[in-house]
Amino acid sequence: MIELSIPGSGTFVLEHLVLDFNGTLACDGCLLPGVGERLTALARRLRVHVVTADTFGQAKEALRGLPCGVSVLPAGNQAAAKLAYLQKLDAAKCASIGNGRNDRLMLEHAALGIAVIQQEGAATVALAASDVAATSILDALDLLANPLRLVATLRD
Repeated sequence: MIELSIPGSGTFVLEHLVLDFNGTLACDGCLLPGVGERLTALARRLRVHVVTADTFGQAKEALRGLPCGVSVLPAGNQAAAKLAYLQKLDAAKCASIGNGRNDRLMLEHAALGIAVIQQEGAATVALAASDVAATSILDALDLLANPLRLVATLRD
């Protein structure tokens, strides 16, 4: 659990982290360096879920051995499927991280939505739907590991 008290926004109690895979945790289907270690550390405080369209078909293998659940979505209306997954967990207790158009609804409805802009870029609708933007997944995960950074960014 991570508790965030953000002046002007209230207190959030996060229990889950819901992440996209390609463009967020991975580039071209390959897990980015440093991600595994950070997910392992965060899994001590949050339940980690990866929800992905799995464009390259490598998510389950890339995440093997890491403390996270992996859900591969069928084709079609993936934005709604990611939102439904988030809502099933209770969106008010979730942080989410993504970069794509199909991440926009989970970023918007999570208690905390973080968009990442990396090699694959980020859909502008994902950026607009998020609370924070980070220039790398490592920085995004470090925001959760060091919550005062979020307080500094999000305070009113």
